[in-house]
Amino acid sequence: MTSEAPPAGDRTQAAPGGGPPPRRSFARNTAIFSILTGLSRVAGLMREVLASAFFGLTPAFSAFTFAFAIPNVVRSLFADSALSAAFVPIFTELQEEGKKREAFRLASTLLMVILVVLTAITIVFILTAGWLVPAVAPGKFSAHADHLAVGFSQVLFPIVLILGLNGLVVGILQAYDHFSIPALSALVWNIVIMVFMVGARPLFHGDGQLYAYAIGILVGTGVQFAMAIPVLKTVGFHFEWSFDWRDPRVKRVFVLMLPVTLGLGLINFNALANYYLAGYVSEEGPRAIEAAFRLYMLPQGMFSVAIATVLFPQLSRLAARQDLVGLRATIGNGLRLIFLMLLPAAAATLVLATPMIRLVYQRGEFSPSDTTLVATALFWFSFSLPFSGVNLLLTRSFFSLQKPWAVTYLSVANLEVNIGFSIALVPIGVGGVVAGTAIADLALAASQYFYL
Repeated sequence: MTSEAPPAGDRTQAAPGGGPPPRRSFARNTAIFSILTGLSRVAGLMREVLASAFFGLTPAFSAFTFAFAIPNVVRSLFADSALSAAFVPIFTELQEEGKKREAFRLASTLLMVILVVLTAITIVFILTAGWLVPAVAPGKFSAHADHLAVGFSQVLFPIVLILGLNGLVVGILQAYDHFSIPALSALVWNIVIMVFMVGARPLFHGDGQLYAYAIGILVGTGVQFAMAIPVLKTVGFHFEWSFDWRDPRVKRVFVLMLPVTLGLGLINFNALANYYLAGYVSEEGPRAIEAAFRLYMLPQGMFSVAIATVLFPQLSRLAARQDLVGLRATIGNGLRLIFLMLLPAAAATLVLATPMIRLVYQRGEFSPSDTTLVATALFWFSFSLPFSGVNLLLTRSFFSLQKPWAVTYLSVANLEVNIGFSIALVPIGVGGVVAGTAIADLALAASQYFYL
């Protein structure tokens, strides 16, 4: 299948003395992003293999998994995902109207707002984690696991601030169709974590060795942000010391961000809900779901995440021009590509779940019984794979049209379906928890498609 070529107006000429380079084609962007994202997913899987060999499916690792999910949910609410989804369409609209200076001022103001707000949220969480985390931890967690989860979450939570700043920077780069450095930085992120896991682990003892993992994530996230900063000059962006919070465009971003935050936050809350419910199955349940999820995300990241991310700026430009015919054609091309890539991947993980887990994870502290548990989760994740990919693209399609409330309403329904079916299927075990997610992803994909 060939992708639709961007219109002539879609290519930006470099300004005299420097400026944004010509926009790359969709096919080239997708290929670059897919390759780099694929490498980062492979590195992420290697990271998980290394971690599983060191820690197995211990209760301490489940505590770490749950602790890491907390900043991830907050990140989706306040930081990179929601911010990029709300910011890119408005930044792109200003660029299309030739208001480059206003676009730069908007981005600069948002950067200062993010710095102030997320710093405050981070400090408050670190100070209150001692009672907050045990209050929301799964019922089968021991007092020791609760204590570990508190410590891990305090180390990990500053990534919310870093990812908030990084989300804005990446949004700017995406608006200029620059995807290579953000994708490459994800690969570097995984490498940094593995270096810390191996190098710093001997500095800790017992279950505390997982702190090497947490510190690696924090440092890797900082490196990821540092890699994106120099590229801003390459695309022609200039930071201005601006804190004009009365700018109506700033208000527009936050008004748009509210439903985006609710929509993406509810989608990401599903993962936290899965870990929580799996914690009622066994102390190993949350980690088993996370290990299966990493294999599930390998084809997801290589194909659907790449397609949805690269298409998002193009969809935003088409929406800004009111080119609904081109918008529908682009969405259709994206959906066909996602199904073409993910249906075979889903069939493979469905049939080969157990040998895949045995090959990838079963070594060191990871036992044959651990393989059975994780393979069960992967088997049920297989049913979700193509529909989750469809949801990624359709969600961004609503955001490009600046109609995020539709995603919010549908995400509320998705969360209700997910939790309802997962609770009903908890007696089946970890597989029942994941099956609830698969049912919810199918329902959300169908709802978004027909609503759009």
